[in-house]
Amino acid sequence: MGDRGGTGGSRRRRTGSRPSSQGGGGPAAAEEVRDVGPPGDAPAPAPAPDKDENGGSDVGSGPWDLRCHRLQDSLFSSDSGFSNYRGILNWCVVMLILSNARLFLENLIKYGILVDPIQVVSLFLKDPYSWPALCLVIVANVFAAAAFQVEKRLAVGALTEQAGLLLHAANLATILCFPAAVALLLESITPVGSVLALMAYTILFLKLVSYRDVNLWCRERRAKARAKAASAGKKANGGAAPRTVSYPDNLTYRDLYYFLFAPTLCYELNFPRSPRIRKRFLLRRLLEMLFLTQLQVGLIQQWMVPTIQNSMKPFKDMDYSRIIERLLKLAVPNHLIWLIFFYWFFHSCMNAVAELMQFGDREFYRDWWNSESVTYFWQNWNIPVHKWCLRHFYKPMLRRGSSKWLARTGVFFASAFFHEYLVSVPLHMFRLWAFTGMMAQIPLAWLVSRFFQGNYGNAAVWLTLIIGQPVAVLMYVHDYYVLNYEAPVAGA
Repeated sequence: MGDRGGTGGSRRRRTGSRPSSQGGGGPAAAEEVRDVGPPGDAPAPAPAPDKDENGGSDVGSGPWDLRCHRLQDSLFSSDSGFSNYRGILNWCVVMLILSNARLFLENLIKYGILVDPIQVVSLFLKDPYSWPALCLVIVANVFAAAAFQVEKRLAVGALTEQAGLLLHAANLATILCFPAAVALLLESITPVGSVLALMAYTILFLKLVSYRDVNLWCRERRAKARAKAASAGKKANGGAAPRTVSYPDNLTYRDLYYFLFAPTLCYELNFPRSPRIRKRFLLRRLLEMLFLTQLQVGLIQQWMVPTIQNSMKPFKDMDYSRIIERLLKLAVPNHLIWLIFFYWFFHSCMNAVAELMQFGDREFYRDWWNSESVTYFWQNWNIPVHKWCLRHFYKPMLRRGSSKWLARTGVFFASAFFHEYLVSVPLHMFRLWAFTGMMAQIPLAWLVSRFFQGNYGNAAVWLTLIIGQPVAVLMYVHDYYVLNYEAPVAGA
């Protein structure tokens, strides 16, 4: 009977039926008492009674268990071990969408629709029959061919290493100086066209440095292998693994131009290759490129340009409160466009090129959004540049006896130079804002790593990204406006 009563009590807890009069002793009686409650309340399951050492019920157990607390931390405490904040993240996303929707609606009401795709053409061309930026990019093939011919002669011993180094240095210096001179002296080239041409030449410069270094390392390794084989009295083994290329068989125009178009800055004799071209993957990337290009152009015309134009008067009047307000207002669209650009370039464009060329290494970025230090961000947001700096700049300086701090400073100095090169030359003015901003990353990296850790460090990195870029944008736009618009008016 007692067993049936216990079973019936278990059934009553599941179905919520009225308890029977059977099995009225022990736990079943406790279940009957707990089933009595306010109308509509579901009966609570009975906790197992504590047993004393003789097997009987403990004094604190039974129908009136007084224990309802245990040792535990609040969910927002780090010691609680709780980490599922997905709902809060969704709330932040919803609030972000609503706040930006309000700003966008306010922009439409105030300025109307400013998006004009036809106007974008004027940023690239002044004369529809003159394409100076495109001509510059085509001429870049001359410098690539020159580097190739130097390497061919070095491979057969027709040139000494010192002569080859001088020729490479002259070729690389011309790659940087020639397009800059054209951009500064030729009036028919636009600032946007200059930026694109200078970017192409900068990428060519970095690739040819890697091309020269890797071929030099191959020659040194070949010389060591020959010397070792000669000392052992054996013929050097020139065989290569199947489907691999060994030096100097890599010195062909096909190999060179594959490297020049590949989404990497570091040269290898045998790149990892994907087995086939995935057509659906490639189509998705191409559609992303098309859509995000239009989205960026629309956001710049509709959101950024009016904000920048309205920032000129506060700068002219040196109204610091209004300058800060304009800066914070510009930070939102600027940062949004930067994030879209990152995805557009590093994921859509580079994956599309890699898929077409069956280039296997698709690590173009790492989890920079989790950066808890400025150094981690710069090491992970642009992997092709980071690999080049590590392989051809940072480690060679360490091998020559430089300290890690000096090598790291040298990397930031080179990055600052190219940032300023890509901004000041097309704008025809030298204000060093980009150079100063990059060099400021050195003390900023020390400051963040010294005083901010974990989530606070990540928040500090995001703050520098959101605020730092609009400051540089406003500085250059203000100086360009004063130089090109206010000066002629003042002269008149």
